[in-house]
Parts: sequence; C-alpha cells; structure tokens
Amino acid sequence: MGKEILPIQSHPFIEDVDTITLYIGPQHQPEHYAYLLSLKPKRVIFNPGTENPEFERMIEEAGAEAWQACTLVLLRSGQY
Repeated sequence: MGKEILPIQSHPFIEDVDTITLYIGPQHQPEHYAYLLSLKPKRVIFNPGTENPEFERMIEEAGAEAWQACTLVLLRSGQY
C-alpha cells in the first residue's frame, strides 16, 4: 500500500520485485520483454486477455512463475 504506480514506458529501476501483473495485450508485450525480465520478478500474472505462451515460457526459463489469473479475483479471494 502507498506505492506509486510507475509508467512502464520509462523503464524505471525497481528493486525486489515480487509480482508483475500484466494488463498489456500480447501484441504490445514484446517491446517490454527485456525490461520486465530484468526486474527479476518472482511471478508474473497474465490477466484475462493478456495470455502469451511465448512470454510465459521466457518467464519460467528465467526462474519465475507465470500465472494465468485475474489479479482482482486473487486479491478478493485472499490468494494474493
């Protein structure tokens, strides 16, 4: 709580990233692959409509978890 939302376009430096939750459609994700992977998240949540097998595979190969889920449902149900 109390965290600023940072624009991805500026590729801000962020340490200790636990989770990235995507709302970017798969057609717009490739331009952000390197940056998002550089953050070394523990997991990336692909919200409905953002599923991307190619990027999910890259995330898992980097040692993180790739979830196909709805962040709002996870929050409401206490799963996140």
